[in-house]
Amino acid sequence: MFRRAAHFNEIPLPLLLTGVAGVAGYNALFYFQARYPGQVFAIRQQDNARLHGPGVIVCDAEDRQRLAELFVEHRFATVLDCAGNCALKSCELDPAMAWRINVEGAANVAELARQYGARLVHLSIDLVFSGTGSGNHLEDDFTDPVTVYGRTMVAAEQLILDRLPSACVLRISLPMGISLNGHAGAIDWIQSRFKKQRPATLYFDEVRTPTYTDCLSPLCDAVLASDLAGVYHAGGPRALSLYQIAQIINRVGGYRAEDLRGCPRIAAGPIPPRAGNVSMDSSRLTAALGFRPFDPWPLDEAFVPVHADWHHERTADWQGSPELLHRVLYCNPRRRSIT
Repeated sequence: MFRRAAHFNEIPLPLLLTGVAGVAGYNALFYFQARYPGQVFAIRQQDNARLHGPGVIVCDAEDRQRLAELFVEHRFATVLDCAGNCALKSCELDPAMAWRINVEGAANVAELARQYGARLVHLSIDLVFSGTGSGNHLEDDFTDPVTVYGRTMVAAEQLILDRLPSACVLRISLPMGISLNGHAGAIDWIQSRFKKQRPATLYFDEVRTPTYTDCLSPLCDAVLASDLAGVYHAGGPRALSLYQIAQIINRVGGYRAEDLRGCPRIAAGPIPPRAGNVSMDSSRLTAALGFRPFDPWPLDEAFVPVHADWHHERTADWQGSPELLHRVLYCNPRRRSIT
Protein backbone atom coordinates (compact mmCIF):
# COMPACT_ATOMS: atom_id res chain seq x y z
CA MET A 1 0.00 0.00 0.00
CA PHE A 2 1.63 3.22 -1.12
CA ARG A 3 1.16 6.40 -3.09
CA ARG A 4 3.86 8.08 -5.14
CA ALA A 5 4.86 11.55 -3.98
CA ALA A 6 3.40 14.21 -6.26
CA HIS A 7 5.58 17.01 -4.95
CA PHE A 8 7.70 18.19 -2.05
CA ASN A 9 7.06 21.22 0.15
CA GLU A 10 8.69 22.76 3.19
CA ILE A 11 7.48 20.81 6.18
CA PRO A 12 4.64 22.38 8.17
CA LEU A 13 5.78 23.66 11.56
CA PRO A 14 5.96 23.27 14.48
CA LEU A 15 7.28 19.71 14.49
CA LEU A 16 6.81 17.12 17.24
CA LEU A 17 9.40 14.35 17.68
CA THR A 18 8.69 11.26 19.76
CA GLY A 19 11.07 8.54 20.85
CA VAL A 20 14.09 10.80 21.21
CA ALA A 21 15.79 8.42 23.65
CA GLY A 22 16.39 6.00 20.77
CA VAL A 23 19.17 6.31 18.22
CA ALA A 24 16.96 7.40 15.31
CA GLY A 25 15.02 9.94 17.39
CA TYR A 26 18.02 11.27 19.29
CA ASN A 27 19.93 12.05 16.11
CA ALA A 28 16.79 13.44 14.47
CA LEU A 29 16.41 15.87 17.39
CA PHE A 30 19.80 17.45 16.69
CA TYR A 31 19.19 17.51 12.95
CA PHE A 32 15.74 19.10 13.05
CA GLN A 33 16.51 21.62 15.80
CA ALA A 34 19.48 22.84 13.77
CA ARG A 35 17.35 23.02 10.62
CA TYR A 36 14.25 24.62 12.17
CA PRO A 37 15.39 26.56 15.26
CA GLY A 38 12.71 27.15 17.85
CA GLN A 39 10.12 25.14 15.89
CA VAL A 40 10.96 21.60 17.04
CA PHE A 41 9.66 19.96 20.20
CA ALA A 42 10.41 16.49 21.53
CA ILE A 43 8.72 14.38 24.17
CA ARG A 44 10.63 12.04 26.42
CA GLN A 45 9.45 9.43 28.92
CA GLN A 46 9.00 10.55 32.51
CA ASP A 47 11.57 8.02 33.71
CA ASN A 48 14.33 9.37 31.43
CA ALA A 49 15.50 12.42 33.38
CA ARG A 50 18.88 12.31 31.63
CA LEU A 51 17.35 13.69 28.44
CA HIS A 52 16.67 17.40 28.74
CA GLY A 53 17.27 20.63 26.88
CA PRO A 54 15.49 23.24 24.76
CA GLY A 55 12.24 21.96 23.34
CA VAL A 56 12.34 18.67 25.28
CA ILE A 57 9.07 18.05 27.15
CA VAL A 58 8.24 15.35 29.69
CA CYS A 59 5.39 13.27 28.32
CA ASP A 60 4.77 9.56 27.80
CA ALA A 61 3.17 9.01 24.39
CA GLU A 62 0.81 6.49 26.00
CA ASP A 63 -0.51 9.28 28.27
CA ARG A 64 -3.19 10.49 25.88
CA GLN A 65 -4.45 13.33 28.09
CA ARG A 66 -1.00 14.88 28.53
CA LEU A 67 -0.23 14.44 24.82
CA ALA A 68 -3.53 16.08 23.88
CA GLU A 69 -2.67 19.04 26.11
CA LEU A 70 0.58 19.50 24.19
CA PHE A 71 -1.26 19.46 20.86
CA VAL A 72 -3.62 22.13 22.18
CA GLU A 73 -0.70 24.24 23.43
CA HIS A 74 1.65 23.93 20.44
CA ARG A 75 -0.65 23.04 17.52
CA PHE A 76 1.84 20.62 15.99
CA ALA A 77 1.57 20.57 12.22
CA THR A 78 4.04 17.73 11.67
CA VAL A 79 4.91 14.64 13.71
CA LEU A 80 7.88 12.31 13.36
CA ASP A 81 7.05 9.30 15.50
CA CYS A 82 10.24 7.43 16.45
CA ALA A 83 8.85 5.99 19.70
CA GLY A 84 8.89 2.37 20.77
CA ASN A 85 10.55 -0.02 23.18
CA CYS A 86 12.96 -2.09 21.07
CA ALA A 87 14.51 -4.07 23.95
CA LEU A 88 13.74 -7.55 22.64
CA LYS A 89 14.06 -9.44 25.93
CA SER A 90 12.10 -6.86 27.92
CA CYS A 91 9.27 -7.02 25.42
CA GLU A 92 9.21 -10.84 25.55
CA LEU A 93 9.06 -10.82 29.34
CA ASP A 94 6.45 -8.04 29.55
CA PRO A 95 4.13 -8.10 26.51
CA ALA A 96 1.68 -5.73 28.21
CA MET A 97 4.41 -3.10 28.53
CA ALA A 98 5.40 -3.62 24.89
CA TRP A 99 1.79 -3.18 23.74
CA ARG A 100 1.30 -0.08 25.89
CA ILE A 101 4.38 1.69 24.58
CA ASN A 102 4.57 0.41 21.01
CA VAL A 103 0.87 0.27 20.12
CA GLU A 104 -1.13 2.46 22.49
CA GLY A 105 1.43 5.26 22.22
CA ALA A 106 1.31 5.09 18.42
CA ALA A 107 -2.50 5.07 18.52
CA ASN A 108 -2.53 8.28 20.56
CA VAL A 109 -0.11 10.00 18.20
CA ALA A 110 -2.09 8.93 15.12
CA GLU A 111 -5.45 9.98 16.56
CA LEU A 112 -4.22 13.41 17.62
CA ALA A 113 -2.44 13.92 14.29
CA ARG A 114 -5.75 13.10 12.58
CA GLN A 115 -7.70 15.52 14.78
CA TYR A 116 -5.27 18.38 14.16
CA GLY A 117 -4.60 17.67 10.49
CA ALA A 118 -0.90 17.08 11.19
CA ARG A 119 1.42 15.31 8.77
CA LEU A 120 2.57 12.02 10.37
CA VAL A 121 5.60 9.89 9.56
CA HIS A 122 6.03 6.80 11.74
CA LEU A 123 9.22 4.74 12.02
CA SER A 124 8.69 0.99 12.10
CA ILE A 125 11.29 -1.78 11.81
CA ASP A 126 12.60 -4.63 9.64
CA LEU A 127 11.82 -7.08 12.45
CA VAL A 128 8.21 -7.23 11.27
CA PHE A 129 9.64 -10.13 9.20
CA SER A 130 10.92 -13.46 10.50
CA GLY A 131 13.77 -13.56 8.01
CA THR A 132 13.36 -17.27 7.32
CA GLY A 133 13.71 -16.69 3.57
CA SER A 134 16.44 -15.11 1.48
CA GLY A 135 15.80 -11.54 2.62
CA ASN A 136 15.57 -8.53 0.32
CA HIS A 137 12.01 -8.02 1.54
CA LEU A 138 9.49 -5.91 -0.34
CA GLU A 139 6.74 -3.84 1.26
CA ASP A 140 4.02 -6.27 0.19
CA ASP A 141 5.73 -9.33 1.69
CA PHE A 142 3.78 -11.08 4.43
CA THR A 143 4.73 -9.93 7.93
CA ASP A 144 5.57 -12.79 10.28
CA PRO A 145 7.58 -11.48 13.24
CA VAL A 146 9.14 -13.92 15.68
CA THR A 147 9.24 -11.50 18.64
CA VAL A 148 6.72 -9.63 20.76
CA TYR A 149 8.46 -6.43 19.68
CA GLY A 150 7.95 -7.25 16.01
CA ARG A 151 4.30 -8.17 16.56
CA THR A 152 3.59 -4.89 18.35
CA MET A 153 5.25 -2.95 15.53
CA VAL A 154 3.05 -4.71 12.96
CA ALA A 155 0.00 -3.82 15.05
CA ALA A 156 1.13 -0.19 15.28
CA GLU A 157 1.61 0.04 11.51
CA GLN A 158 -1.88 -1.28 10.82
CA LEU A 159 -3.52 0.90 13.45
CA ILE A 160 -1.82 4.07 12.21
CA LEU A 161 -2.76 3.54 8.57
CA ASP A 162 -6.32 2.58 9.49
CA ARG A 163 -6.80 5.77 11.48
CA LEU A 164 -4.77 8.07 9.25
CA PRO A 165 -4.39 6.75 5.67
CA SER A 166 -2.35 9.81 4.68
CA ALA A 167 0.40 8.82 7.14
CA CYS A 168 3.69 7.33 5.96
CA VAL A 169 5.29 4.35 7.67
CA LEU A 170 9.03 3.93 7.12
CA ARG A 171 10.44 0.54 8.04
CA ILE A 172 14.01 1.14 9.09
CA SER A 173 16.79 -1.28 10.06
CA LEU A 174 19.71 -0.57 12.40
CA PRO A 175 20.28 3.20 12.62
CA MET A 176 24.00 3.84 13.03
CA GLY A 177 24.68 6.95 15.09
CA ILE A 178 25.29 8.19 18.60
CA SER A 179 22.88 7.42 21.42
CA LEU A 180 21.90 9.27 24.56
CA ASN A 181 23.19 6.72 27.06
CA GLY A 182 26.06 5.21 25.07
CA HIS A 183 24.40 1.79 25.04
CA ALA A 184 21.21 2.11 22.98
CA GLY A 185 22.67 1.66 19.51
CA ALA A 186 24.21 -1.31 17.77
CA ILE A 187 27.62 0.37 17.62
CA ASP A 188 27.40 1.48 21.24
CA TRP A 189 26.59 -1.93 22.68
CA ILE A 190 29.17 -3.85 20.65
CA GLN A 191 31.86 -1.25 21.22
CA SER A 192 31.12 -1.15 24.95
CA ARG A 193 32.00 -4.85 25.18
CA PHE A 194 35.25 -4.41 23.29
CA LYS A 195 36.23 -1.33 25.31
CA LYS A 196 36.04 -3.40 28.50
CA GLN A 197 37.85 -6.32 26.80
CA ARG A 198 34.78 -8.48 27.25
CA PRO A 199 33.56 -10.96 24.64
CA ALA A 200 30.70 -10.03 22.32
CA THR A 201 28.80 -12.83 20.60
CA LEU A 202 26.93 -11.98 17.41
CA TYR A 203 24.98 -14.07 14.91
CA PHE A 204 26.23 -15.24 11.54
CA ASP A 205 22.73 -15.55 10.11
CA GLU A 206 20.82 -12.47 11.32
CA VAL A 207 21.09 -10.04 8.41
CA ARG A 208 20.10 -6.38 8.47
CA THR A 209 20.37 -3.34 6.17
CA PRO A 210 21.88 -0.64 8.45
CA THR A 211 21.85 3.09 7.72
CA TYR A 212 23.78 6.11 8.87
CA THR A 213 21.57 8.44 10.92
CA ASP A 214 23.29 11.17 8.88
CA CYS A 215 21.21 9.79 5.98
CA LEU A 216 18.10 8.78 7.90
CA SER A 217 17.35 12.20 9.40
CA PRO A 218 17.42 14.06 6.03
CA LEU A 219 15.28 11.27 4.58
CA CYS A 220 12.67 11.83 7.30
CA ASP A 221 12.79 15.55 6.50
CA ALA A 222 12.10 14.84 2.82
CA VAL A 223 9.26 12.42 3.58
CA LEU A 224 7.65 14.83 6.04
CA ALA A 225 7.69 17.41 3.25
CA SER A 226 6.11 15.00 0.76
CA ASP A 227 2.71 13.42 0.34
CA LEU A 228 4.01 9.86 0.49
CA ALA A 229 1.49 7.58 2.19
CA GLY A 230 1.52 3.93 3.20
CA VAL A 231 4.46 1.65 3.92
CA TYR A 232 7.97 2.12 2.52
CA HIS A 233 11.17 0.27 3.26
CA ALA A 234 14.02 2.51 4.38
CA GLY A 235 16.99 0.19 4.69
CA GLY A 236 20.50 0.83 3.45
CA PRO A 237 21.92 -0.58 0.22
CA ARG A 238 24.39 -2.93 1.95
CA ALA A 239 23.16 -6.03 3.78
CA LEU A 240 25.35 -7.27 6.64
CA SER A 241 25.04 -9.96 9.28
CA LEU A 242 25.30 -8.94 12.93
CA TYR A 243 28.62 -10.80 13.03
CA GLN A 244 29.93 -8.76 10.09
CA ILE A 245 28.79 -5.54 11.75
CA ALA A 246 30.72 -6.54 14.87
CA GLN A 247 33.77 -7.38 12.73
CA ILE A 248 33.70 -3.87 11.31
CA ILE A 249 33.39 -2.25 14.74
CA ASN A 250 36.16 -4.46 16.12
CA ARG A 251 38.71 -3.80 13.38
CA VAL A 252 37.94 -0.15 12.65
CA GLY A 253 37.94 0.59 16.39
CA GLY A 254 41.27 -1.17 16.87
CA TYR A 255 39.92 -3.56 19.51
CA ARG A 256 41.16 -7.05 20.42
CA ALA A 257 40.10 -9.46 17.68
CA GLU A 258 39.76 -12.36 20.10
CA ASP A 259 36.90 -10.64 21.92
CA LEU A 260 34.56 -11.17 18.98
CA ARG A 261 32.67 -14.46 18.93
CA GLY A 262 30.17 -15.71 16.37
CA CYS A 263 27.40 -18.29 16.40
CA PRO A 264 24.27 -19.26 14.46
CA ARG A 265 20.87 -18.13 15.70
CA ILE A 266 19.96 -21.67 16.65
CA ALA A 267 22.62 -21.51 19.36
CA ALA A 268 20.92 -18.52 20.98
CA GLY A 269 18.73 -18.90 24.04
CA PRO A 270 14.96 -19.12 23.64
CA ILE A 271 14.42 -15.56 24.91
CA PRO A 272 14.41 -13.48 22.87
CA PRO A 273 13.87 -15.36 19.59
CA ARG A 274 16.12 -14.15 16.79
CA ALA A 275 15.08 -13.19 13.27
CA GLY A 276 17.09 -14.33 10.26
CA ASN A 277 17.66 -12.44 7.01
CA VAL A 278 15.40 -9.40 7.33
CA SER A 279 17.27 -7.32 4.76
CA MET A 280 14.97 -4.96 2.87
CA ASP A 281 14.66 -3.79 -0.73
CA SER A 282 14.12 -0.02 -0.60
CA SER A 283 13.82 0.61 -4.33
CA ARG A 284 10.16 1.65 -4.01
CA LEU A 285 11.18 4.51 -1.71
CA THR A 286 13.98 5.56 -4.05
CA ALA A 287 11.59 5.60 -7.01
CA ALA A 288 8.99 7.62 -5.10
CA LEU A 289 11.52 10.19 -3.87
CA GLY A 290 13.41 10.50 -7.15
CA PHE A 291 16.78 10.13 -5.40
CA ARG A 292 18.75 7.57 -3.39
CA PRO A 293 18.43 8.50 0.28
CA PHE A 294 21.13 6.21 1.69
CA ASP A 295 24.84 5.72 1.30
CA PRO A 296 26.01 2.23 2.24
CA TRP A 297 27.15 1.62 5.81
CA PRO A 298 30.08 1.66 6.12
CA LEU A 299 30.76 4.07 3.28
CA ASP A 300 34.27 2.80 2.52
CA GLU A 301 34.19 -0.67 0.98
CA ALA A 302 37.64 -1.32 2.46
CA PHE A 303 35.87 -1.63 5.83
CA VAL A 304 33.56 -4.42 4.66
CA PRO A 305 34.55 -7.93 5.86
CA VAL A 306 35.43 -10.45 3.17
CA HIS A 307 35.76 -13.57 5.38
CA ALA A 308 35.08 -14.74 8.93
CA ASP A 309 38.57 -13.85 10.24
CA TRP A 310 38.86 -10.51 8.45
CA HIS A 311 38.85 -8.56 11.73
CA HIS A 312 42.08 -10.31 12.76
CA GLU A 313 43.96 -8.68 9.87
CA ARG A 314 45.98 -5.71 11.11
CA THR A 315 48.96 -3.97 9.56
CA ALA A 316 51.73 -1.87 11.05
CA ASP A 317 50.42 1.32 9.41
CA TRP A 318 46.70 0.64 10.02
CA GLN A 319 45.53 -0.61 13.39
CA GLY A 320 42.22 1.22 13.74
CA SER A 321 41.14 3.41 16.66
CA PRO A 322 38.01 4.63 18.48
CA GLU A 323 38.57 8.03 16.83
CA LEU A 324 38.53 6.46 13.37
CA LEU A 325 35.42 4.48 14.30
CA HIS A 326 33.61 7.67 15.26
CA ARG A 327 34.59 9.41 12.02
CA VAL A 328 33.57 6.64 9.64
CA LEU A 329 30.97 4.46 11.42
CA TYR A 330 29.00 6.83 13.65
CA CYS A 331 29.23 9.57 11.02
CA ASN A 332 28.89 9.38 7.25
CA PRO A 333 32.13 10.85 5.85
CA ARG A 334 30.18 12.29 2.92
CA ARG A 335 27.93 14.39 5.15
CA ARG A 336 28.81 17.03 7.70
CA SER A 337 27.75 15.78 11.13
CA ILE A 338 25.83 18.34 13.17
CA THR A 339 25.92 16.39 16.43
